[in-house]
Amino acid sequence: MKEFPEVSVKEIHSLFLKLADTFRPEDTVHIYVDGASRGNPGDAGIGVVITTEDGKILKALGKYIGKTTNNVAEYQALITALGEAKSLGGTEIKIFADSELMVKQIKGEYKVKSAGLLPRYQEAKTLLMKFSKYDIIHIKREKNAEADRLANQAIDMKAR
Repeated sequence: MKEFPEVSVKEIHSLFLKLADTFRPEDTVHIYVDGASRGNPGDAGIGVVITTEDGKILKALGKYIGKTTNNVAEYQALITALGEAKSLGGTEIKIFADSELMVKQIKGEYKVKSAGLLPRYQEAKTLLMKFSKYDIIHIKREKNAEADRLANQAIDMKAR
């Protein structure tokens, strides 16, 4: 009796196609980002939620980032999210943020006047170029509740 039954080339090919489909990276991911600062500058945190187009959560994280401003926290959330989305295999991204300043700066509608924000803006723009397509959309705060919750939870955890 053979240890392994004979398998046809067709069966192997079919198996590889199924495996490839299972591990296919998401083509378009939705990214929700938020930065929070208590004191501005003060204790700050970031929140990131990455989902498929149909809302399946691929990654959610909150992180305390020290004492900084809300605008720096917003950019740090974006930078972190872009790295996470790339590692998940995303090639096209839609970013949703409630920071009108950051969204309009990324779109080129506002200039980056703050010397403290400029390096973060440049890093974000460099990371965005690694995606085949991206869009960044300003949303109302209530549409960004989960990213906001994660950012504030990270600050709360630090306070304990």
